[in-house]
Amino acid sequence: MNNYPHNLLSIEKSSALRRGVQIRKAGKRAGEYLDGKFLRSKPPLLPSMSEFDTVRHFTNLSRLNFCLDTHFYPLGSCTMKYNPKAYDVLSGLDGFSSLHPYCPEDCAQGTLSLIYGLEEQLKQITGLAAFTLQPAAGAHGEFTGALIARAYHKDRKDFDRSEIIIPDTAHGTNPATAAMAGCKVVNVKSAHDGRVDLEELKKVLNPKTALVMLTIPNTVGLFEKDIKEISRLTHEAGALLYMDGANLNALIGLVKPADMGVDIMHINLHKTIATPHGGGGPGAGAVGVCGRLADFLPVPRVIYDGKKYKLESKSKKSIGKVKSFYGNISVLIRAYCYLRQFDGETLKEIARGAVLSANYVRVKLAKYFPAYFDEVCMHECVLTIDKGVLPNAKTLDVAKMLLDMGFHAPTIYFPLIVPEAIMVEPTETENKQTLDKFISAMTSIFLEAGTNPDVLHEAPKNCPVKRIDEVSAAREPNLRW
Repeated sequence: MNNYPHNLLSIEKSSALRRGVQIRKAGKRAGEYLDGKFLRSKPPLLPSMSEFDTVRHFTNLSRLNFCLDTHFYPLGSCTMKYNPKAYDVLSGLDGFSSLHPYCPEDCAQGTLSLIYGLEEQLKQITGLAAFTLQPAAGAHGEFTGALIARAYHKDRKDFDRSEIIIPDTAHGTNPATAAMAGCKVVNVKSAHDGRVDLEELKKVLNPKTALVMLTIPNTVGLFEKDIKEISRLTHEAGALLYMDGANLNALIGLVKPADMGVDIMHINLHKTIATPHGGGGPGAGAVGVCGRLADFLPVPRVIYDGKKYKLESKSKKSIGKVKSFYGNISVLIRAYCYLRQFDGETLKEIARGAVLSANYVRVKLAKYFPAYFDEVCMHECVLTIDKGVLPNAKTLDVAKMLLDMGFHAPTIYFPLIVPEAIMVEPTETENKQTLDKFISAMTSIFLEAGTNPDVLHEAPKNCPVKRIDEVSAAREPNLRW
């Protein structure tokens, strides 16, 4: 249990009798330097605290966080897996961290070599012809891919292709990406098995289709078994096939997207390739393309002429730059280290481990929280609540109770096609003992919900922040407290 004394959270700790630093009075008043319109009418209310109290306050606050270093973090579709700490040290080496982005190419050969090498590794993993590492996140990669598709169709004088087909099992960012790229979003409903309905896809494919965006495996954790047929139908319609690679953790080393007919894809290096994830960044959404789309990739691109590495910006068809400088280098360094550490056989073992962990959780919890699509899943399982058995329990209750029991909650209420969805992604980095503890906690919650559901409704009790009014917080946010 997480039992935190409430005084750790108090922010009203200021005392006029304490101070951490003594600031000398200025020789002149601020008004002698600045125009009056830039001056405050009243001095700011700053806290008076000793340095020791300040350090202790922030240290205690940091201990209230759920994080991957302290708790099991089974966020479905997010791959919150362990990041080797050695990579943090390597990415912080002066030769990388102190390199100025405007320095001459001759002074950046090591970093350029690493970028080039990482692109080559990603090409081997995916079977695609070329990559850019500029995009700073998965959604940024999606947007880049959509722009590449539009540029490709425009180059072929196919100006009417302005629709992007997206299944209801896609990642939530996909529709927003399509809209930002200036395209109309066309939704496709899933079949009864949670996969793309081929007949529904045939109905919406037309001469205006620019792109079909698939998340593979999809957000219910299932592989699109008809992917070759989907690819054939897409290409026959003159469109391109895009793969959202955020769930590549289940396929890395086992399947090459290019072999499935994928034209464009992004890889979340901060998910699959074990680099830091969460808290808004940093991230990296590397984008790979087939040969006919290589000329449309963002510039500059790192090339190697046999003697030195260069940044090449000459490209008449490129969509241009999508990020200042060249991506989040510290993330790219970590990804490079990960792929250099593990060979092809080990990557296969990683993918199999992720799939095994998810299915272990699915089977063990089948009597309590059954999988909505009851079959072998990939890297994540999407569970639900049987309302006939637990009429008074909600997914939110389960999530809050898990917090009290020392587990970060899984992704909940997503994907939208699953009622009371509980999306669990254990990843391959969690051991069986941890999974068993999680399964035991979920079993305990089920039994409690059947006999004393009020306990769930009151959770969390032991966390520093109790259950909040999320509706009011969203509609009437107080951003100045």
